Amino acid sequence: MRADDEFEPLQTERLVLRRSRPEDHETISAYRSDPDVSRYQGWERIDPEGIRAQIEEMAGRAPGQPGGWVQLSVEERESGRLVGDVGLSPADETGVIEVGYTIAPEFQGRGYGTEAVAALIAYAFNTLGADLVRAYASAENLPSIRLAEKVGMRLAERFERRHEDEVWSGVRYEIRRDVTGT
Repeated sequence: MRADDEFEPLQTERLVLRRSRPEDHETISAYRSDPDVSRYQGWERIDPEGIRAQIEEMAGRAPGQPGGWVQLSVEERESGRLVGDVGLSPADETGVIEVGYTIAPEFQGRGYGTEAVAALIAYAFNTLGADLVRAYASAENLPSIRLAEKVGMRLAERFERRHEDEVWSGVRYEIRRDVTGT
């Protein structure tokens, strides 16, 4: 796998996926703070300054570079409105990229998540050279699971994680390069 030091925004029919910028922090914080969204998120802080700090930390990392996540803001091409964000990170296993995705509630149900994640998977295979793309979700997050299935990912594992008195049930979805024909 390789890092993309010359990242250019990804364009789909209706969307642009570009590096998240510090000025995106309030919009991202607003939808990630929605209780129906935040219960499924992995970000430690979802307040505006926490989001800004995480975006600034990611700014020095190229997509595909080891060391953590790179977040891309998802914009409508026509209006320029920020509708969500997607991210990717090399896993500890060689050739594996993990992806995550969040679409603001007011933009859900329009196929934006499917369009953005499909573009992210193609990018991971074709530009970064990944052999496998993986996504994790809460077993209760049915919209996230449906999105993973729509882009061709298949269920690889169901699991439970325990932390003190809490139990979290999750799923892992994956797609291999050879499945996509790329």
